[in-house]
Amino acid sequence: MKKKETSNVLTFKNVKKGNIHLEFVEEGISAGFPSPAADFQNKRISLDEELIKDKNTTYYARVSGESMIGAGLDNNDLLVIDKSIPPKDGKIAVCYVDGEFTVKRLKITKECVYLMPENDKYKPIKVTKDKQLLIWGIVTYVIKKV
Repeated sequence: MKKKETSNVLTFKNVKKGNIHLEFVEEGISAGFPSPAADFQNKRISLDEELIKDKNTTYYARVSGESMIGAGLDNNDLLVIDKSIPPKDGKIAVCYVDGEFTVKRLKITKECVYLMPENDKYKPIKVTKDKQLLIWGIVTYVIKKV
């Protein structure tokens, strides 16, 4: 996959799919008071198996920019994107518009398609007949550093 770097555009990289299984606390970890009765078990989880439905249609991309912060997509977050999911109104999609990649929420009306940012500093992109739009996939997960 080609690498493209411009502002407010995703950066694509080839990612070697791993097969690492890490320890996993299946019962969940309390965000309130800890349960003294809960013992940790040594179960294993693979993020590839957990996050990827079809490895042939899924890719990763890193967010560049702040236009989707209201949707929880921050600069440098890692996105999991599935090309096999059909684009629908309200889904967050990776789009190619007039030569640039962007991630936006789809707003599909009878008249046209809008690419909606989730940040008031950015304006929606109205996809008219004179614009070229390709949907490169639907965002299924976001992985962020805390």
